[in-house]
Amino acid sequence: MIRFENVTKTYSGGATRAVDNLNLEIESGKVFGFLGPNGAGKTTTIKIMTGILQPDAGTVWLEHADIAKDTIEAKRMFGFVPDSFEMFERLTGIDYLRFLADVYQVGEAERKAHLDQYLPLFDLEKAIGQQIRSFSHGMKQKLQIIGSTIHQPRIWILDEPMVGLDPASMHVLKQKMRDYCDSGKTVFFSTHVLDVAERLCDEIGIIRDGKLIAQGAPDALMRSESATSLEDVFLNLTVKEG
Repeated sequence: MIRFENVTKTYSGGATRAVDNLNLEIESGKVFGFLGPNGAGKTTTIKIMTGILQPDAGTVWLEHADIAKDTIEAKRMFGFVPDSFEMFERLTGIDYLRFLADVYQVGEAERKAHLDQYLPLFDLEKAIGQQIRSFSHGMKQKLQIIGSTIHQPRIWILDEPMVGLDPASMHVLKQKMRDYCDSGKTVFFSTHVLDVAERLCDEIGIIRDGKLIAQGAPDALMRSESATSLEDVFLNLTVKEG
């Protein structure tokens, strides 16, 4: 479960509201897609949810933990794939994954089972012993995805995870996101790939100018906007006239 209660974040001394009184609740067992134009507040929202940024007001709950007050407990609840590469690039890929497993106190048997499953799926078996700085954009993205769930968190948070992935890896990621929620856990991801969001998500949230302007199942949103696709819904709600 993820819950935002009256969350606000401003920049430029309060002149710009990146997130404006956000109230949002996402039940466990759902794939939630977070959509919005560039600069709408998606990444700021995710950074608040993961404890990277502090809100000016409001509270974020991850399961039963308040990210501001119960920070360590809350951070154990999630795995995070950011929209940029926050890695120690002189480490090898396998050392990076071992480091994450150590941080989250993942046992040898559990980490081996995870890597035995995910490295072949994302075609990283041959490259995993190389330094990360030699990896391509897509390989780094796949490494982050593998590392983000090594501790089997209750919540999986991904910011634009499809960027840089080849079609085969995108297919694997979408299936793993679905499997994750089918096991009772929660996936929260931002994306500009609207056809993927329409097919994959149980629920959609659309943000514009820091405000949540729509939330619901894709088919319900399409009915409410008399639209034939999620793309039409998105354009109807986010493209300003004039």
